[in-house]
Amino acid sequence: MNTKLKNILLSFLLSGTACIYKLNAQNNASKPNIILILVDDMGYSDLGNYGSEISTPNLDRLAKEGTRLREFYNNSICAPTRASLLTGQYQHKAGVGFFDVNLGLPAYQGYLNKESLTLGEVFRSGGYSTLLSGKWHVGSEDQAQWPNQRGFDKFYGILKGASNYFDTKPLPFGKTPYPVKLIRNNEELHPKDDSYYFTDEIGNNAVTFLDEQNKENKPFFLYLAFTAPHWPLQAKPVDIAKYRGKFDQGWDVLREKRIEKLKANGILPPNQTVSARDPEVPEWSKLTYDEKQFWKAKMEVYAAMVDNMDQNVGKVLNKLKELKKDKNTLIIFISDNGAQGGFNTYNPLGRGLVRNDGPVGSSGSFDYQEQNWAYLSNTPLQDYKNNMHEGGFSSPFIAWYPSKIKAGRIDKGTGHIIDLAPTFYELAGIEYPKVLNGINSNPLPGKSLLPVLFDNVSEVNRGAPLFWERAGNRAVREGKWKLVSIYPSYQWELYNLETDRGETTNVAAQNPGIVNDLSAKYFDWADKTGVVEYSKFKQKGELIPGSAPKK
Repeated sequence: MNTKLKNILLSFLLSGTACIYKLNAQNNASKPNIILILVDDMGYSDLGNYGSEISTPNLDRLAKEGTRLREFYNNSICAPTRASLLTGQYQHKAGVGFFDVNLGLPAYQGYLNKESLTLGEVFRSGGYSTLLSGKWHVGSEDQAQWPNQRGFDKFYGILKGASNYFDTKPLPFGKTPYPVKLIRNNEELHPKDDSYYFTDEIGNNAVTFLDEQNKENKPFFLYLAFTAPHWPLQAKPVDIAKYRGKFDQGWDVLREKRIEKLKANGILPPNQTVSARDPEVPEWSKLTYDEKQFWKAKMEVYAAMVDNMDQNVGKVLNKLKELKKDKNTLIIFISDNGAQGGFNTYNPLGRGLVRNDGPVGSSGSFDYQEQNWAYLSNTPLQDYKNNMHEGGFSSPFIAWYPSKIKAGRIDKGTGHIIDLAPTFYELAGIEYPKVLNGINSNPLPGKSLLPVLFDNVSEVNRGAPLFWERAGNRAVREGKWKLVSIYPSYQWELYNLETDRGETTNVAAQNPGIVNDLSAKYFDWADKTGVVEYSKFKQKGELIPGSAPKK
């Protein structure tokens, strides 16, 4: 072959390669970016756009320009929610049926199994950059369980469930210190004590990841997993100062004001009930002056933590706009469970008394919101985190996508965290792999939310009930009916959520056929999903870690 012919062929090949590259670039550019924002232990009505006194202007903007759902469900507690969120599976199917502790059975191994593909793994297989900043909590003992090994290109954050917001010292659990590892891409970080605030660092690293990703010719998936406002209550003084005096009226008056706001903004329909007053919460008017000062300080710090989280959402929104990616990005915002009940005679993870070595809000304080203020946070719903009444596993839900979602909508929705994976994959045009890396994947049980988000459909057309189980607490939701029982009573309660989302009237006795039908469906699901009777995990008469009772 002569030199001239070689040059012609080489030119042709290079031209063809350039065309293919340009076509791929155009295809990648048209694919949507997706940001999933998860907050930790925040109640149903704690955002300004859901009725709160707390300033959340960035999330309020997303709500105003997007849509909110009245009914969106999580798994009522941290690790099981994250397991379902990351895989689209019920948490038992993913291997985190109880918590991030290994109880010796596949459904309760405490970390994600290989058959349950993560959002990171599936998005990466579909040509996306995969980014995670914040809390993991679905496997930490072996590096094979860590985010970078489960599909995420970049990771910054903690592997376990909680940390000091100001340093990486072990959390004090009586005689059992709780180690904290701050990780960036498999490397442990050792920042100078009190040199940062963790919520800010989650936001800052997310922004850095977006800058770095902008150099790649790919769409991105960003999982922004804040720990705020999860225990311990710690916030920056400048943020706490904004809320001095904001909660002087107490939980009773503020709860009524939230209810009125929820009605006015359409989140609470006029025909809906609100939960009965919690008899374990004292009347604010009967507290002493000193008691009121004590309780006000807690909620001022809690509000500051939510406020700061919103500021960091704002950082990400500003970066999106700067990169000119704001018009082609779907953002979903949810909480991992309701606000936490109980009182501070125990610590949230059930491992002894929490020590406090400083005023609430400081790096030496390991306090939390407690049931009195959680009663306000979960307005207008009943009960708290780790419970299957509506206050335990109902989340605010905001979806924003300026080119696709009609602004200002409020819909019923009735979505569940298992629905997010199929929603994202459909939007991204990614076929969920039946086999990945030689492993057969678990099929997805959820339904895409795109008809609700894009087509003004009022709620998910599911065709099957939703199910929950955690630490013996159980629930089934099908249509307007919800069947629930709380461990250890195992007494079924039945509620018509169409008019009684406050769960004020148990109609189980009047509807034995519905109870029998839903309970049979529950036990069939439990058998197929690997659910084990909770009492079998009780050891020496004590609850296993992570299952502290309300009181």
